[in-house]
Amino acid sequence: MKVTQRTVRLDLAEPLRISRSTMTAREAVWLTVEHDGLRGHGEAVTSVYYGLDADTLGRLCTTVATDLERLPDPESALQALIDGDVAGSDTPPAVTAAVDAALLDLVGKRAGSPVHRLLGAPSAPVAATARTIGITAPARAATEARRLAAHGFQVVKIKAGAPDPGDDLARVRAVRDAAPGVRLLLDPNGAWTAARADALLPRFAELGVAAVEQPLVPGDPEALAALAERSPLPVIADEDAVSAEDVRRLAGRVHGVNVKLAKCGGVHAALGIAAAIEGSGTDIMLGCLTASSLGLAPAVHLADRARWADLDGHLLLAHDPWTGIGGHDGVVRASELPGLGVRPREEVCGADVA
Repeated sequence: MKVTQRTVRLDLAEPLRISRSTMTAREAVWLTVEHDGLRGHGEAVTSVYYGLDADTLGRLCTTVATDLERLPDPESALQALIDGDVAGSDTPPAVTAAVDAALLDLVGKRAGSPVHRLLGAPSAPVAATARTIGITAPARAATEARRLAAHGFQVVKIKAGAPDPGDDLARVRAVRDAAPGVRLLLDPNGAWTAARADALLPRFAELGVAAVEQPLVPGDPEALAALAERSPLPVIADEDAVSAEDVRRLAGRVHGVNVKLAKCGGVHAALGIAAAIEGSGTDIMLGCLTASSLGLAPAVHLADRARWADLDGHLLLAHDPWTGIGGHDGVVRASELPGLGVRPREEVCGADVA
């Protein structure tokens, strides 16, 4: 097998402000595994929060590539990855997820099967995805919500955690009034204290918010579990639910966990998490980082396993260099094509990634 990589820049259509930062772009490393004339692709994106820049991702992908190139075929490489014999415990989950995706893509192409079928799902998953509105003026949020509802979006996720909580309340109220038919999710990205959460959550419940992600500063999962017990809204853990161990600790104590493949280590790690919490009363949200359709596609193939889908990272880009999972009408769809089912757009094909 031959492994190559390429680093590209993904610009957002407009800046996305959350409680801890504002993002305008991120870099992505595309990992390509080639064998017998077929190629599988995966994507890892940079993250300030997780301390991953493009150079670090590239170096780590190169290290894993050395292990992959020693193996005879993609099927044995995928099994070695699942068994932990490729990409050891010190490899960041974002890199493991990209390798997992590239191998699944290639194995699927070799078998003539879409990834969801390799994973046991007989039909292609389809899910209504949330669409994120960042911390912005209420009037602007209302205009965006109105536009999204007109395009078919049924779920809107509103970022919160502004210095003045009144700003968050005004933004949610404006979105509710502009798009009364959509379900609302709230995400402060860990900006609140327990006292502030206790004061605000009943008010957001009155405004029709359906669930809240990571309201508390991460690092104290016991406090998050205690808040979930008394909260008038379902509480979904995100920054406090990074590893499988984190999730097991919170199982049955929060209403949901946000499973991001780049956070947990890929499709197979996500399936392990789902199995570990099955029957606990804690549901799964499938989340994402801002990424291209290539980066989102593996999660879309799992979308039928989640209560909530927040798979809009590709929709936030000024230009998505890959295509194949939809989403512009509020619905993401796994492809029936072999592998991940995504393809590079015409201008990318010349870059030898097809």
